[in-house]
Amino acid sequence: MRQDRADEYAEFATARAGHLYRSACLLTAGDTHLAEDLVQETLGRLYVRWPRMARVGNPAGYAQTVLTRAFLAHQRRRGSTERATDVFPDLPGAADGDASLRLTLLAALARLSARDRAVVVLRYWEDRSVEETADVMNVSSAAVRTRCVRALARLRELLGEELAEYSRP
Repeated sequence: MRQDRADEYAEFATARAGHLYRSACLLTAGDTHLAEDLVQETLGRLYVRWPRMARVGNPAGYAQTVLTRAFLAHQRRRGSTERATDVFPDLPGAADGDASLRLTLLAALARLSARDRAVVVLRYWEDRSVEETADVMNVSSAAVRTRCVRALARLRELLGEELAEYSRP
């Protein structure tokens, strides 16, 4: 890769790494180690394809797509859903919000299936349209809508009383 393209990639990676990491933390329901691995895998894949990125209209969106697909592929490969710990560490930059709310939401996200979690993160964290989400996940728009309804219902069920505690009047 020529030096100017390498510099362009380094600038892009530096600017987007934080956002990719936050999205990965949500996708992994707070597993910061896996989130870091997914971001590194995403940035590695982008580096390989960077010379052809001039044809991509939205490199940031492409990076989010690569991240989501890497997460879903990891979930398919994983033989067990066991986790080493159920205590979530503080996430960088999270001091601005309510820590107990953040931990409650991460715990609820962790109880969703990988695909449900991906739909919730893409639709409501990344603020993507149904069509964009369907494209990222390689499913139909109807499947995304159905999965959104079911995932949100499951979150409401999981949060139950706790959701009312955090709602603001």
